[in-house]
Amino acid sequence: MNSRERVLKVFRKEPVDRVPCFSGMGNITETGINGLGYKFAGIHLDAKQMAETAATTYKLFGYECGVVPVDLCVEAEAMGCVINVYPQAEGILYPTIKEKLIHNEAEMDTIKLPDGFSEKGRIPMMREAIGLLKADIGNDVAIGSYVLGPFTLAGQIMELNDLLKLSFKKADKVAKLLDLCADAIILTAKEYEKAGVDFITVREMGATSDVLSPRVFKSLIMPPLQKVLKAISAFSVLHICGKTNDIVTSMMEAGPTAISVEQKNDVAESRKKLGPDAIIFGNMDAYNVLVSGSEEIVRQAVRKCIDDGVSGVWPGCDIWPTVPPQNMKAMVEETISYGGKK
Repeated sequence: MNSRERVLKVFRKEPVDRVPCFSGMGNITETGINGLGYKFAGIHLDAKQMAETAATTYKLFGYECGVVPVDLCVEAEAMGCVINVYPQAEGILYPTIKEKLIHNEAEMDTIKLPDGFSEKGRIPMMREAIGLLKADIGNDVAIGSYVLGPFTLAGQIMELNDLLKLSFKKADKVAKLLDLCADAIILTAKEYEKAGVDFITVREMGATSDVLSPRVFKSLIMPPLQKVLKAISAFSVLHICGKTNDIVTSMMEAGPTAISVEQKNDVAESRKKLGPDAIIFGNMDAYNVLVSGSEEIVRQAVRKCIDDGVSGVWPGCDIWPTVPPQNMKAMVEETISYGGKK
């Protein structure tokens, strides 16, 4: 059983020899970028560089996936936001939204998706990058991609603080905007599926229980999420950051194949709540352990994730590119050696 077969079997709830070590979020490394002679700033605008860089995480460390894109601005850019990719920057500087699409409450009622949405921004480049990545390592590992969740995308195209306030004061207006964002996300996901992805992660990071109550999650966040997840044909993963123990049941009810949680989630408790058949990925600390920790701390964290019942060792956020290579190797090695014992 190779890595691709193992990951796809997990999604199908079929028996595997051990838990896999992979993710559906960003996982490129500075080691990989430097080895290719590229710059971080350059890979956001070049499908070949992006795909080659994404493949290095498997080739160098055995990490059991290939994932693009690298940043979080693809859908917002296609909707009309102006982004800054900092093309001349040295070191690690992710693209950001330079100009929002919605500047006041009134504009929430007038926004529309541009005609030919699927050809806007970098969506065509992402299709190409997925195709190149699949041709390179797609026989060995599962190829993934990610889209934002509707609420998180809304927080990209307008000021997040305004969105949060209106979520309580004018929920109907926000719900209408989230439905439009869901349409944009579905169109994006369909393009990724055409390009050949095996799984898509829906990253609804902004809807964490740290800022929204479980009641608001059910009434406002859940309907557009269900719309997105129902439309995705590939295996799907719903990721939400922060404290999620109070909403893991709702996360599964949204309809993904699997859920992804970060280190603030008590995975043992989530496993008890959701039962043995639920597919739960996480909850490796992507920065404080994987980047800042020692090899032994990384190994301990892997063992705890597995002991707590994860279906796959999966960092709870993008892996920060400066991750020490020895820590990446330790995470994969420990998953291989310990992941079949539970």
